[in-house]
Amino acid sequence: MKAVTVASGSSETPKTEGPEERPEPGTEAEAALGTADADEPDPAADRTPDPDADADTDADGGPDADAKAATEPGSDAGTDADTDPDEPAAASIEPDAAVREPEAKPVAAAGADGSDTPAAPEDTAAEAEAEAVTPAPGPVGDGAETGEGDAEEVEDAQDADATRLLKVPGTAPTAAPDDDATAPEREAESEEGSADRPSAEAGSAEAGSTAVAPRRAPSWARGEESDAERTSTFVALKPLTTPSPAPAPAPAPAPAPAAHPRAAATATAPAPRPDAPREPAPLAQGGGAQPPLDLLAELTNTAPPPETPRRTAVRRVKIWTPVLLLLAGAVGGAQLLRPLPAPALVSAASAHTLDGQFTIPWPAQGQGAVSVSGAGGVGTFGEQQPVPTASVAKVMTAYVILKGHPLRKGEAGPDIVVDEKAVADGTSEHESRIEDLTTGTKFSQQDLLKMLMIPSGNNVARLLARWDTGSDSEQAFVAKMNAAAQELGMADTTYTDPSGLDAKTVSTAADQLKLAEAVMEDEVFRSVVALPDATIKGLPKPIYNNNGSLLTAPGLSIRGIKTGSSSAAGGTLMWAAYKSVGDETPLVLGTLMDQHVDGPDPDGANSLVLVKANSKKIIEAVRAALASAPVIRKGQTVGHVADGLGGRTPLVATQDVNVVGVPGQQLRLSLGAGKGALPHSAKAGTEVGVLTVGEGSGAKTVPVAVRDALAEPSFTTRLTRLG
Repeated sequence: MKAVTVASGSSETPKTEGPEERPEPGTEAEAALGTADADEPDPAADRTPDPDADADTDADGGPDADAKAATEPGSDAGTDADTDPDEPAAASIEPDAAVREPEAKPVAAAGADGSDTPAAPEDTAAEAEAEAVTPAPGPVGDGAETGEGDAEEVEDAQDADATRLLKVPGTAPTAAPDDDATAPEREAESEEGSADRPSAEAGSAEAGSTAVAPRRAPSWARGEESDAERTSTFVALKPLTTPSPAPAPAPAPAPAPAAHPRAAATATAPAPRPDAPREPAPLAQGGGAQPPLDLLAELTNTAPPPETPRRTAVRRVKIWTPVLLLLAGAVGGAQLLRPLPAPALVSAASAHTLDGQFTIPWPAQGQGAVSVSGAGGVGTFGEQQPVPTASVAKVMTAYVILKGHPLRKGEAGPDIVVDEKAVADGTSEHESRIEDLTTGTKFSQQDLLKMLMIPSGNNVARLLARWDTGSDSEQAFVAKMNAAAQELGMADTTYTDPSGLDAKTVSTAADQLKLAEAVMEDEVFRSVVALPDATIKGLPKPIYNNNGSLLTAPGLSIRGIKTGSSSAAGGTLMWAAYKSVGDETPLVLGTLMDQHVDGPDPDGANSLVLVKANSKKIIEAVRAALASAPVIRKGQTVGHVADGLGGRTPLVATQDVNVVGVPGQQLRLSLGAGKGALPHSAKAGTEVGVLTVGEGSGAKTVPVAVRDALAEPSFTTRLTRLG
């Protein structure tokens, strides 16, 4: 199509005219059109015509077919195989007509009689109605006979163009608003085009939508043509917001050579026929009028601001803060619902050393150990290696019998029948034994314990072992002896027989001291071992204690315990002595082993004398050094209560504590719970535990109390605990 400029008054308006609107040949309008075309050179006029161009013309053979194909940007004429692709599009649009003629305004087309006077409205309406009723004539040969043939040809071209627009998505001509057009010109175009342009315009190229205007007979076919019809064009509005990418269009035939930018931006839409129904304007983006609310939404839908590190950080904070708060709340609730750990008493010190210094007169050889009941160990001597125990092993035999068959003070216990094996063992040489036993004779349990510990009868030890287990062998009883040793912590002790005659029964001085502390707690045992001699009914003569010289030594208060001697063991002795210090009388216990004399010593008789002499020296020195010394003072901090979460409450002693011991002796300190469970909270001064000073049954104890109020862990502590 070409841009036609028609003078009207003093202003000029660019006109775009499609091939269907070209006036009949010979009319004044055509003459005026030719004059206007002559003013501006046609770019297509300089092109050398293709000699084969007639091959692509319409079947009508009219010259308007080529012009019509060249006028339509999306027509098939630009894609024929005979068309030179390097040549510009054969569009007859004046490229810069709108720029050079901004003031042009449309004028009425020539009337049907060739005059400049427009046809009356009544005539125009009548002709439109007649045309709507009367079918269009057949094809026109060259367009020179009647205007009706041209109208039919225009309608066919419109149908072909509409079909191509529908088949090829995205080919609808679109154009952005012309920045060079003046405001009055855009207003005039808007007014002129609003009457006849379709309500639905082409969608955005990106969305791939296509708008097709309804067909309408040209007004020149009806005998008149209005200004609005001559300028009936549609322009795709540029979307206000960036649309989403549309799917790739289907492959289409090779596009026609690109036309001038302004020619591609403007297209002539055929005027709708009067009797054709008008379709409602779609509200989709890219065509037609939109409701006010949708238009307002598009106008206010501005693009988001560009991303910056600060904006990204703020967005992440907004997203993650609620999540973190929720997690923190869940963790905090779980922390608060967890049970509190049990409080514990922690001692400020594990030991206390008495003032002064004391040295025990140990012998030059062997091994030994000494302790004071209640205060604990005083010291050890020599290398604590297992050595034969000799008859000291009978102390474990008595311990197991009394443990399995306990007796009260003054109680004789059950009767035990002497068997033939006990009588036979009474005649053995080279061992201590009870002679003159008769088979079937009965002795009480306490009488047999006296025969075992005072004269050290080996045959009585075996008899008690068989009686305890009810068997003819002593091995079951030996197993009990070893089990008891393990319970007492005698890790270096092994028993192979109940009498100790076997050299394989071995132990250490330190282990035997543990046994002495345990067995001396039994009142019946203490009364038996303290006897220097005894008269037993059923025996022809009294029995005498092998430890008689020590038991009768003046000023030593020795009360046992047991001697032992053999060639392998030499002389061994477990002893007990008392010393009164103030209102207390602690028991001093000691063991001395592996004492050998020089030269021959059958059965260790001389070594037994040596061990008793060396033990007497130790007993005398320890008894002389014993004294009562202050260890704890009332109100002294002795430890604290740990709540398990880092909290500590100081503990103080409620009384003074004095201990009888020797100078330089190290006393053990330990804290323990009182009568009830340790509370989580308590008032200041509440007794919550006991402090023990020393070891054994004679150890001193003193109640301890919290110095300050004992409180449960704080809210923050419970909330932030990890364990």
